[in-house]
Amino acid sequence: MKNYTITVNGNVYDVTVEEGAGAPAAASAPKAAPKAAPKAAPAPSAAKPAAGAGSVQVKASVPGKVYAIEAKVGQAVKSGDNLVILEAMKMEIPVVAPQDGTVASIDVAVGDAIESGDVLATLN
Repeated sequence: MKNYTITVNGNVYDVTVEEGAGAPAAASAPKAAPKAAPKAAPAPSAAKPAAGAGSVQVKASVPGKVYAIEAKVGQAVKSGDNLVILEAMKMEIPVVAPQDGTVASIDVAVGDAIESGDVLATLN
C-alpha cells in the first residue's frame, strides 16, 4: 500500500492505494498529481491572508465572476441564507452561509473574477 496526499480545489486529502494487478498504471498517475498540487497550493494560501477576521471561511465552489453581494458586514445570517451570487457559464449560483452566524467580512466585490476555493466571506 502507498500513501499519497492529493489537493483538490484547495482541499487536502490523504489517500491510501493498494497495489494490485493494475499497480504500474495506478502508481504512475498519482505521481503526476503531487507535482500539480504544489502549483494549486499557493493560490489558496495566498487568498487566506487577504481574508477577513471571521473564524468560518465561505469559499467559492466554482470559478466565475461575482454577480451580486447579498449580505453586509455585521449582518446576522442563518444557515442557507444567500451571501454572494456568482455567475459562471451564464448561470447565477448562490453561495450560502454554511451555518448561523454574523458576517465578519466580505472579501470580494461585484465584478471580481474568482477561482474555485477563493474565500468570498467570513462568518463568526
